[in-house]
This record gives sequence, structure tokens and C-alpha cells, in this order.
Amino acid sequence: MDKIDTIISQWRRERPDLDSASIGVIGRLARLVTHVERALADNFARFGLKDGEFDVLATLRRAGAPYQLSPTMLYTTLLLTSGAVSKRLDRLESAGWVERLPDPNDRRGMLIRLSPAGLELIERAMSAHIATQESALAALAGPQREQLAALLSQWLQSFPGEAQTEAASPPRPLPTESKTS
Repeated sequence: MDKIDTIISQWRRERPDLDSASIGVIGRLARLVTHVERALADNFARFGLKDGEFDVLATLRRAGAPYQLSPTMLYTTLLLTSGAVSKRLDRLESAGWVERLPDPNDRRGMLIRLSPAGLELIERAMSAHIATQESALAALAGPQREQLAALLSQWLQSFPGEAQTEAASPPRPLPTESKTS
């Protein structure tokens, strides 16, 4: 038994007319999220990062070389407002982890690129991030993880805007040279 079992049994005693079985899933998921978020935040702090800053660096890194995106692509990919991304970029730029560069293909545009220090940081932080996630999942064997991932994916896709409507592909970096040259 865990703490959620106690809560379910209390509700069954107090409100037998309610089917409180959903608490078993939602309550455990909420508690797991709390534990995982704490472990991730502790890991990010080791690198001087907050979770949102890690997300920006990781998004730029997984875009592939030259590790740059437009601000619009960043906030669209991160599902954030432009203001929220701008604040994160200000901090990351001050720390020397990203650079704001003029877009050679759009005089009014700009590109956000990982600096060499930012690339080195996200490489280390990402390795530690995966290790933290592995540690959080240590109680589950490989097939159990796969089954859980499939069930969570099915559940997640039942919410509006979560189903993948086209082939998933990482954001592609913008070209640094004009195609006409």
C-alpha cells in the first residue's frame, strides 16, 4: 500500500457512492510528477540552469548544427509566448550560452545560436538529464517502461492539440547562407 491507497480507502468509506478509482491513477501521477520535477530541478541547478533555460538550450541543440533557430521557431517549439522566450534568452545570453545574430536572409530577423560555451554546457547537462530520468525510472524494467510510455502516449493524445498530425521532425536550423550565391 502507498499513500494513495489510504486516500482511496478513506473516500470509499466517506463517499461510497463515488467511484474513487481514478484517484489511483491521477493521484499517483501527481505525486510522481512532484518527485521527478524535484530531481530534474536539482540536476539543472548543478549546471546553473532553470528548467525553462534547459529547454531552450536543448531545443537549439536538437535542431542540429549550426544549433540555431529564429525566436519564432523557438517559442513555437517550446509552446511559450514570445515574452517568456525573450526573458529566457536574455538570461542565457548574459551567461554567454546563446548568441543573438542577424539573420542573413532577413534584414529584420534574428537568429538564436548556441555559443560554444552553451553547446558544451548542454552536452554535459543533457547527459546528466538522461541519467536523472533513468534513475527516476529505475523501479521499472524495460518492457514495463515501454508499456507505460505507450499508455501515457495514448492518454496524452486524447487531449486537444496533443495528437501528432504530421510526421514528427525536429526543428531545422535556418540556413546561414543565401541559396542564390
